[in-house]
Amino acid sequence: MEQRISLITLAVDDLQQTSRFFEDGLGWTQAPGGNEHIAFYQLNGSALALYSRAHLAKDLDRALAADTIGGMTIAFNARSEEEVDSVYAEALAAGAEATVRPEKVFWGGYSGYVTIPGGHLLEIAYNPFWPLDEKGGITLPSAG
Repeated sequence: MEQRISLITLAVDDLQQTSRFFEDGLGWTQAPGGNEHIAFYQLNGSALALYSRAHLAKDLDRALAADTIGGMTIAFNARSEEEVDSVYAEALAAGAEATVRPEKVFWGGYSGYVTIPGGHLLEIAYNPFWPLDEKGGITLPSAG
């Protein structure tokens, strides 16, 4: 199997509210193929889906935990500490809640967290060890 993740799906209680956060608040564009229960966003080499919690539970044929973090976060990697601060402020203005204000962190970068509508955590980080390409994609350093 190839080493890749193609789609990340977040279960959300209010699809319209969470979609508005990404679209109206952050300026993202919804991709075709969604409906009243699911929205798709094209990312750099992968996609993000926002899925109605009730309908995802039905698809999975099981109840979903109310805890949205479940040990997972999504991240936006920035090109500088200043961009982290700017994107963090943009997320708050769009309706996210402050969770951890941006600060220098133990691993040598600069990072903060917001809780987006729907309850999921979004890290906004600058990692000086992971340069971004022109489209914002990361390539992890080789071990050799």
